[in-house]
Amino acid sequence: MSNPRIVYLNGDFLPFDEARVPIMDRGFLFADGIYEVSAILDGRLVDNEAHLARLDRSLGEIDIANPHTLGEWVALQTELVARNGVAEGLVYMQVTRGVFERDFAYPPAGTRPTVMMFTQEKTVAANPLAAKGARVITVPDLRWKRRDIKSVALLAQVLAKQQAAAAGVAEAWMVEDDAVTEGSSSTAFIVTAGGTLVTRPLSTALLPGITRQAVLRLAAEAGLALEERLFSVAEALAAQEAFYTSASAFVMPVVELDGKTIGTGAPGPHTRRLRELYLELARAGT
Repeated sequence: MSNPRIVYLNGDFLPFDEARVPIMDRGFLFADGIYEVSAILDGRLVDNEAHLARLDRSLGEIDIANPHTLGEWVALQTELVARNGVAEGLVYMQVTRGVFERDFAYPPAGTRPTVMMFTQEKTVAANPLAAKGARVITVPDLRWKRRDIKSVALLAQVLAKQQAAAAGVAEAWMVEDDAVTEGSSSTAFIVTAGGTLVTRPLSTALLPGITRQAVLRLAAEAGLALEERLFSVAEALAAQEAFYTSASAFVMPVVELDGKTIGTGAPGPHTRRLRELYLELARAGT
């Protein structure tokens, strides 16, 4: 970035080095907060209203009043992206229950939530990993039981990501009772030998992925039947193709799982087509 990095904090756009959050912020003390991430492509926000709807839902699930309307959020995001001159990357939003003396119970009604946002430049459309495919490992799913809430409490995901980094792979798929729940920061998919797209159905066991939602709409256009059901690690290894989705990865082919090749060991035609379709959707702003 040519200009100083600007962040948003509690009503102000500030230079990165000047933004400060008190140590008694409940996000810092208890991970008592919600976050959301939208992609930026060609200077525009991707699938943004769906991300903001999920932010609103997550806040409601933990009894934090949404501090902004949809229009206010979009205006703040748009200004932040413009101030930082980001053409491609991510905008991160976080809302915590605010600042109060440390106590597990909620602070008094009327305590102001902390609202913070920043941007990150990142190659999302022309990610070179998409051309060769990602390698993935499986790890036990150690998370709490409300994974549908996009909480800032991400310690289990941090541990999973570190295991992936130590193994030299791109992502970790979390496993519970021999079924893949989701990736450490993504939704897991397989394509069966018969050409059926399979992903786990929504429940409190996993996050309702926004890119997942879009890909399910695109499945028919890509010539795929769809099944929302659990799948095992063994089924994933026997699949014709596999991939994961997220706001930062879009549609990412998976060519290896736990050191074993999936399909031909190269990104498959269905996955490539879904990525193309999603990129078209993202660039069209729909």
